[in-house]
Amino acid sequence: MSGGAVERLMLQLEIDQLNAAYAAALDEKRFDDWPGFFIEEGRYTLQARENFDRGLPLALMALESRGMMKDRVYGVTQTIYHGPYYTRHVVGPAQLIAWNGDAVQAQAHYAVFRTRPGDASEVYNVGRYIDQIVRTADGLKFASRLCVYDSEMVLNSLIYPI
Repeated sequence: MSGGAVERLMLQLEIDQLNAAYAAALDEKRFDDWPGFFIEEGRYTLQARENFDRGLPLALMALESRGMMKDRVYGVTQTIYHGPYYTRHVVGPAQLIAWNGDAVQAQAHYAVFRTRPGDASEVYNVGRYIDQIVRTADGLKFASRLCVYDSEMVLNSLIYPI
């Protein structure tokens, strides 16, 4: 294997580990950790596939900085009342789309399952992450995470990040 191929595999492993840590933080309800996966001016967008495919800008959620993400975390943990449930993120291997120095464009498919205590699990949200990732002094961070979800209907309301 050439040096470039080894470097590419190591980068993919790093991105897969980033996605695994991201999913674990959300599944373990460590929401205060969530903004830390992004650079300060990072973007988090949740958009229906229908709008994405048509090039329409409407998104269910569009956060334009780590500060906005922290506000969302405050809302999720302090002000929004809802019946309790658990989530479980299953994230496929990352596909590297483009790679230029410390900037990477990647995507990965995801499925999020929801389980209410005492009830059966259900598919909550399915789609793909389209990511712009940068290397920082603290490791890989998301400059942008676009969650393009396939479902036309979002069950009840979307409270936790995907």
